[in-house]
Amino acid sequence: MNIRQTATVALASEPCDLGATEAAAAIAKGALSSRELVESCLARIAERDGEVRAWAHLDPEQALADARAADAVPPKGPLHGVPVGLKDIINVAGMPTRFNSPIYPDYVPVADSACAAMIRRAGGLILGKTVTTEFANRHPGPTMNPHNRAHTPGGSSQGSAAAVADRQVPLGIGTQTSGSIIRPSAFCGIVGYKPSFGEISRVGVKPHSGTLDTVGLCGRSVADVELLRAVLVGIPYEPVAPSGLKLRVALCRTAEWEQAEPSTRDAIEAAARLLAEAGAGITELELPEAVFSGWQDDHRRIANFEAARSFGHEKRLFLDQLSRDFYEGRVRDGERCRVEDYIASQRRAEAMRVWIEGAMEEIDLILTPAAAGEAPAGLAKTGDARFNSLWTLLYTPCVTLPFGHGPAGLPLGLQLVGRRFEDERLFAIAAAVESLLGQG
Repeated sequence: MNIRQTATVALASEPCDLGATEAAAAIAKGALSSRELVESCLARIAERDGEVRAWAHLDPEQALADARAADAVPPKGPLHGVPVGLKDIINVAGMPTRFNSPIYPDYVPVADSACAAMIRRAGGLILGKTVTTEFANRHPGPTMNPHNRAHTPGGSSQGSAAAVADRQVPLGIGTQTSGSIIRPSAFCGIVGYKPSFGEISRVGVKPHSGTLDTVGLCGRSVADVELLRAVLVGIPYEPVAPSGLKLRVALCRTAEWEQAEPSTRDAIEAAARLLAEAGAGITELELPEAVFSGWQDDHRRIANFEAARSFGHEKRLFLDQLSRDFYEGRVRDGERCRVEDYIASQRRAEAMRVWIEGAMEEIDLILTPAAAGEAPAGLAKTGDARFNSLWTLLYTPCVTLPFGHGPAGLPLGLQLVGRRFEDERLFAIAAAVESLLGQG
């Protein structure tokens, strides 16, 4: 395995190859028009999406009209003229939201989600809606991994991750309840970001679990994701200077470490060695069994208990149109859960958050796998979320960086975990790690 190289889709020198920060800067300087960028993205989609199948809804004429409108006015914000793809559980006024479910073939929201509204306010464009699994759950959509169509692109934000990786759009928005930002980003070889819980508004996003759902972002670099995060949080965009690498890094193998593929374990340990050579102090972080034992059951119980209530309308009126995967794996399981067991799991989750908050007073970064390995073959399953769900449960911010390849030549990912509500600090560290690991 060439540990310092990441898998890439073959590129041409076209505007669609630009990252979001590069494109935004070029548009602001007048060196590129939004129309040229959108035309290039649409051409890439026309060329490639018959194979990748990342889009649930696309209106090229509307996208070009929005781009011409952006070119006709002075820059409105840091994302001016840059297109973004939104997961098809996120409302965009005038665009259908279908949730990859036959229940909603014709639902067209009249109001933007908070995400869509903030993008427009910053001058950005909504290029279209990206494919999701059914209601952002288990039953997969048609999207394929852009690096190898015989392999899954990952979890429920699969369309966003695949479209960004394939240079069809510079930025994508998805959601994570278990691992649906970090895992597909790792499988597709891009940067994924799950923020601290609650940092980005979920208004206008189809809810699954009110205490776990998190809006997340996909981009081609840490800087690109940082730009979109500033827009969605509603803060001035000021690029964070990369942190020095004299960091306190904790390698966290978790109890599931042996279930990771050898290539993933090798990549994590190689990254730790490179960080140590660059001046970081490397320690091991062991999660105490007394606090963390049974965390997977707690995550499942919380997610499914809440899903059984969130989807009350669909199960009451459209039960026969829910997939067996979704109904039996999520809804029925949540219906069987007693409220006292749900509360007990919530209390244990709070204890885990208290413990990790204290542990992170002594470290700057947790280094851990982003997924068990490279994207598995086949499209019927989206991969294992066990290396993501814990950090979702803990409410910590996470960034995945592409790092190395698995035995089939597909991307592997590192997961960098920061302290809750210290997302800016995590970006500074991730930028430095990205710079180091991109060498050679």
